[in-house]
Amino acid sequence: MHLRIRHATTYRYAEPVRFGPHRLMLRPRDSFDLRVIDTAITISPPASLRWMHDPYGNSVATATFAASADTLEIVSELVVERFGSALPRTRLEPDPDGLEISYSAGERAVLQPYLDCAAADPQGALDAWLQQFRARLTGGHLLRALAHEIYAGLTYAVRYDEGTQHPLDTLQMGTGSCRDYAWLFIELARRLGFAARFVTGYIHDRSPEGAAMTSVIGQTHAWAEVFIPNDGWVEFDPTNDLVADRQLLRVAVARVPEDASPVSGSYVGPAGAFLELAVGVEVSPVAAAS
Repeated sequence: MHLRIRHATTYRYAEPVRFGPHRLMLRPRDSFDLRVIDTAITISPPASLRWMHDPYGNSVATATFAASADTLEIVSELVVERFGSALPRTRLEPDPDGLEISYSAGERAVLQPYLDCAAADPQGALDAWLQQFRARLTGGHLLRALAHEIYAGLTYAVRYDEGTQHPLDTLQMGTGSCRDYAWLFIELARRLGFAARFVTGYIHDRSPEGAAMTSVIGQTHAWAEVFIPNDGWVEFDPTNDLVADRQLLRVAVARVPEDASPVSGSYVGPAGAFLELAVGVEVSPVAAAS
């Protein structure tokens, strides 16, 4: 399946401002399930780009600007080929069903950053919620059930403000965006002994199945990956109750959400100069070259 992705990020200001360096995480890494065929980034006002790989292996471009402007537009255009997941949707190994996960010493050494919890829970509220959740389980795969519990128990909300809610806030309010759902799932999975990481990217509509999507088509998306022995990194999207689904188009991975922001940067200008941020994503199928 070949897909064209256009991701436009536009910042508007009341008057021209000076831009600090901007960090762009907009190019996926080639893998057996996702191949980058073509890519281009267009920036106005013009910027010079310096590419690097971050500690997670993500492709990161740093944009530096010479000119001031009252509008900053960053447009990423990709053509990718998405292959089916290597993991059959009917199978996960092992099926914990209440058992503890077991990593080898070598796996644990590499996975340790993704095993350590990053969200404080001084009163043990997340652990208490997990106890109640596990008491309700009647069988099936533990992580599938966890993703479904979040999907069914929370109310999805589009949030345009920056940042990710603390998992406790998401639970207590009973609502959140896709990144809030993902971060809650990750911190709960870590407390169950699983190595989990945050993923940003896109979701594409594959009608008629896409009609049931909870998250908004035309926006960036976030979900989780959990490392399962013999299966590797497996995608769990609690926002849409998906597991290892080809509708998920991965761009970047990180231990914590703030390390995987698609666009981040700064500006210098008078107080109140910032007016608005607009993000638009278009994902459309394209014919494969013969």
